Amino acid sequence: MDEWLKIIGALGGLEAIRFTVTFLANRKTNARKEKATADSMELQNLLSIIDNLNKQIERYDERLKQRDEKVDTIYREWRTAQAEAQNWMRKYYELELAFKDAEHNRCDRPDSECSRRTPPRRPITINNQNKEESNE
Repeated sequence: MDEWLKIIGALGGLEAIRFTVTFLANRKTNARKEKATADSMELQNLLSIIDNLNKQIERYDERLKQRDEKVDTIYREWRTAQAEAQNWMRKYYELELAFKDAEHNRCDRPDSECSRRTPPRRPITINNQNKEESNE
């Protein structure tokens, strides 16, 4: 036993004994504290990662919303251009029909002889409304 006391005295005396007893008595508690600290740090790290990912998702959502708005605008402009082109085509075909009607009703004789033509030429109606007016 003397030898043990000499060794303990050489290693730090009473403080070494106190440290050893405290270490052995509190090793599970200290391990839990260290684990809790590590878990807390890991949780903070995960929370910061989640926050960064949420910010990134918000940025991507905003960019997607802007792209959708651009696509919608382009489609609106395209539909407007299509409607305008169809309107011009309709006008062109109406004018072409009117021209064909005028060619059909053309009279190469002098003005005094054109009214005596048999059968008299009638203008071709383009719209249903014009047909109703000519029938009345």
